[in-house]
Formats: sequence, C-alpha cells, structure tokens
Amino acid sequence: QAFIQLMELAGEDLTVLGGQEWCCGYPLLMAGLTKRAEELVWHNLAQVREIGAERLVVTCPSCYHAWQHLYREVAGDGLGFEVVHSTQVLVDLVAQKRIGLSAQEQAVATYHDPCDLGRKNGLYDPPRRLLEEIPGLSFVEMDPNRENALCCGGGGNLETIDPSVVAAVARERLAQARDTDARLLISACPQ
Repeated sequence: QAFIQLMELAGEDLTVLGGQEWCCGYPLLMAGLTKRAEELVWHNLAQVREIGAERLVVTCPSCYHAWQHLYREVAGDGLGFEVVHSTQVLVDLVAQKRIGLSAQEQAVATYHDPCDLGRKNGLYDPPRRLLEEIPGLSFVEMDPNRENALCCGGGGNLETIDPSVVAAVARERLAQARDTDARLLISACPQ
C-alpha cells in the first residue's frame, strides 16, 4: 500500500490486480508442487496480459525472482512486458525528482540483502542508493553484505522443516546488524 501511495504521489499511471492477483507460485514450486505452481503462473500471466501492462512492478523479492525466472521458463515465449523490483522504480523516481525523501530524525541505518533479490538476481545497488539519498540517514554496511550476506533464516520454507535452524540463523544475522551500531535495520525481505 505504501508503494502504491508513492506511485500515485509521483503521478505514475498504474493499476493493481487486486483479487485477480494470485500467489506467484514460488512457495509451491519450492515444495515440489510444480503443476499447481504452473496453474498460478498461467493465471497471473493472463491477468497481466489482459490489462495490457508494459511493466510489472513487484515489491517482494521472491515474487520478483519467480517472475524473472519461473514465469519465463513456463511461458517459454517471453512475458510480453518488463518485470522490475520496486526499489529500481523508486531509485528512478528519486533521480527524476518526482518523489522526495526525508528522514523523521537523524539516524544510522543498515541494510539486509534478501536472498532472492541479491544472490539470486544481483540487485544490490538500488536499495542502497535509496538509503543514501535520504537526508539525515547515515548508511552503514553490515559485514558480511551483498553476495556474502547471511540469509535471515526465513527463506526457502525452512521454518516448516526446522525452526531451530531458522532461529539460529536469525540470531547470527541480528548480531551482525547490532555490530554496526545502527538504530534501523532495513530490508526488502518480507521474511
């Protein structure tokens, strides 16, 4: 909802699929339910194509990965529209001065790289560029970061298999965030 509000503020011509948007299918694919995942892919492709969209903007890194890879694999002939992550759109809108950024107060922030956005798709710079553009916000990298960043522990449906591993990985990543002395931990990862 916040992303839609930003797009409206920038005067972007957009629509949302609402109830016609089903899950991207990636969780089902990860669970081995390939046929069911493909049903979701074909449904979502039909919905986007029906409205004639030239560009699909996704906010979830896992959905971005699905649309960039799973959907292209299933569709075979190409999607017929561009797929971008919301951070890429926001960077462009800020650069064009169509939206402005401001901080509520002076703060130090660090960023956690989502596995599906970073390692799987190589999108490291757009989120960092956005953070660096916020007046009053000091950005500090976690160690490790980018392609070497530790998973948050929430991905890959791991929690359904072994919650203790998830908790251990999350504790490790939070310790790395605390080592930066940042007050804000920011991520594009919904997990």
